[in-house]
Amino acid sequence: MDAVVKNLQSATAKQNNVRRPTQEEAEAAVRTLLLWAGDNPDREGLLDTPERVVKSYKELFSGYALDPADVLGRTFEEIAGYEDMVLIQDIPFFSHCEHHMVPIIGKAHVAYLPDGEKVVGLSKIARVVDIFAHRLQTQESMTAQIASAIQDSLRPRGVAVMIEAEHMCMAMRGIRKSGSLTTTTTFTGSFKNEVNDQVRFMTMVRGR
Repeated sequence: MDAVVKNLQSATAKQNNVRRPTQEEAEAAVRTLLLWAGDNPDREGLLDTPERVVKSYKELFSGYALDPADVLGRTFEEIAGYEDMVLIQDIPFFSHCEHHMVPIIGKAHVAYLPDGEKVVGLSKIARVVDIFAHRLQTQESMTAQIASAIQDSLRPRGVAVMIEAEHMCMAMRGIRKSGSLTTTTTFTGSFKNEVNDQVRFMTMVRGR
């Protein structure tokens, strides 16, 4: 599995025309940041911090090594012609702001209208949210990416995505307003073109 992840990560780096740093280089960068912050990376409490930070970053940003199309590739066709809304609410996620690299904490609500021929496992929708959350993000981009991935892979009659999140770049620094939520939405297909479908989605999410 590690070999697959490394290959995928290398492919991503090549695609972006950027050489992926070695583990040693990444740890050296963390040491530099510790020095810049005003601490001593050679003191006892920080001796293993560079290694720990690099290890945690590998996990926190693992979404770059994963393709949502692979997750959505397996569908189920024994659905008795079901074509009404499938809604998964309150999918929790942790992401990181691409501007300050501090946490974004929130939940996603995702719905789609099947084509009457297939559906995807419910956990796969949550996995797609997780993949995009494990990348550097803006909330607007993440909302659109989730909708686009589901629309492109499943070809449903429509997709609706709502994300509600608190941004630590607002809570911990700058204006320092904790508890403020940002809400973003993206609609495709019938959810975008049919007001009734959009209203039903919003009512189901808000009325929970």
